[in-house]
Amino acid sequence: MKICIVTHKIRKGDGQGRVNYEVALEAIRHGHQLTLLASEIAPELEENSLVNWINIPVNRYPSEFIRNFIFAKKSGDWLRQHRREFDLIKVNGAITKGASDVNAVHFVHSSWWRSPVHISRQHRDLYGLYQWLYTALNAYGEKQAFQQAKVVVAVSTKVADELVNIGVASDKIRVIVNGVDLQEFCPGATSRQKLGLPENVTLALFAGDIRTTRKNLDTVLQALVKVPNLQLAVVGTTEGSPFPELANSLGISKRVHFLGYRRDIAEIMRAVDLFVFPSRYEACSLVLLEAMASGLPVITATATGGAELVTSAAGITLPDTDNVDSLASALLSLKNDLLRQQMGAAARRIAEQHSWTIMAQTYLDLFAELIKNEEHSSHPHLSPSSRPITLPYRTASPN
Repeated sequence: MKICIVTHKIRKGDGQGRVNYEVALEAIRHGHQLTLLASEIAPELEENSLVNWINIPVNRYPSEFIRNFIFAKKSGDWLRQHRREFDLIKVNGAITKGASDVNAVHFVHSSWWRSPVHISRQHRDLYGLYQWLYTALNAYGEKQAFQQAKVVVAVSTKVADELVNIGVASDKIRVIVNGVDLQEFCPGATSRQKLGLPENVTLALFAGDIRTTRKNLDTVLQALVKVPNLQLAVVGTTEGSPFPELANSLGISKRVHFLGYRRDIAEIMRAVDLFVFPSRYEACSLVLLEAMASGLPVITATATGGAELVTSAAGITLPDTDNVDSLASALLSLKNDLLRQQMGAAARRIAEQHSWTIMAQTYLDLFAELIKNEEHSSHPHLSPSSRPITLPYRTASPN
């Protein structure tokens, strides 16, 4: 296959970029030719003979809004000239003005725009206005991009539902959940003392952006008040965060350990007892699957994309993200050592079905299916009659 992937970054350390990185690696393993339209790619991809990198530099521009606009225009112009050179083109959302065969959706801006925790509703200032405009323009661009795509891949059933709500035909949607590194994130033990964490206590973990209320750390802290003897480690940049002060005002600052931004999250997960992440709005959370791969029981919420992976055997999914009593009850139940062990083992078994390799191969199977259904594989267009028939919200899985 001759595959073109269009995205800003293709490398580890970036959620969307990591997915494309793994798809690219798997394509290389199968001997497929890759063209990558990106501003940044991993060195090992750049050096591979099967990869042609079309560099679209945008870092010199002052804002994300301008960078995205320039990237979309330049990549779209390039695609219009070279589209017929490829069997298949994969993009993400409204990342380019060019049409695609597969559009993988990690975030639906229309839904985020309507969310009660959208930044513009919390910042009634120029920054809030900028975020409102940025989301609105992305929402408009995404609707056009999804209409042009042959297949729209949702990274969770939550995203699939959101796509249907904005008018994407359900028979165009496939669900391919993001993957996880099963070697990096695995059960084990590590020294809490080395990580600056308290020993001989039940320790929960929260990880995410704690500069806003979107991830819902405020409800976690309020629930912690009702759960004596439970302590909480928090990973996330504390600069500009209101939550250290909230913990202090609630009288639990000695039980909450703010670790700041950390790169050793896998090691931290091996040092804690459970993971709590009842986010108010999340398209699909990589950290949720990473916690499960680490053998941690999980407390999450239905508003969190990826929560569909958390069975009752592996954790607790709350219907209401803001119900302090329900969250406190869930935390209390997981103070039981045996229950945590059983749930952690079940969580790991689920995560093992979602390795990066399995995810990447699922994408390649989809690519092959699309090309097979074309009248001429060298012509990257599907006629309506040759489009693959899919079930609503069909979840793609490996053979």
